[in-house]
Amino acid sequence: MRLTKQTSHAIRILIDCARQSDRPVKIGEIAARLDITQQNAFKIVHVLTHGGFLIATRGRHGGVRLARPADDIRIGDVVRATEVTHIEVDGEQPASSRRKSKVQPINSLLDSALVAFVAVLDQHTLADMARTSTATAAGRLDIAGDKPASRGRVARRKTAPSAAKALRL
Repeated sequence: MRLTKQTSHAIRILIDCARQSDRPVKIGEIAARLDITQQNAFKIVHVLTHGGFLIATRGRHGGVRLARPADDIRIGDVVRATEVTHIEVDGEQPASSRRKSKVQPINSLLDSALVAFVAVLDQHTLADMARTSTATAAGRLDIAGDKPASRGRVARRKTAPSAAKALRL
């Protein structure tokens, strides 16, 4: 499974907030450090706030900070909040009109694979990511590839990454 840029940005924003401890961080600072647009940062912070990952405070001395300790935030929960976690293939017949067969429908297979993928992500916390991502301290995080993306360019792979490589942040 390939995760979207929005999920990559969401994880990077949460890692940045985790590194700032309890100090509120301005969204403009986060956007500059992570090299993303302020508009995208605001949109993603909104999703993370509604997901219960961040607390936003308005005003001159406001900003965003983690809503709970980084050890309590599972990466799988972030993916569930930012990605579609149900797959449906067009043309699949509803269960009521299918004949009983021993072959599992494709939607069910894909849902099972997605559950397994997210279960692996649930084994990792935001604190783990904040500690181990010192190699990407510049803020560049490429969920889809093996190495940090270069500035202004998207890292591309010819083949789909394995789940283990997808976790390398």
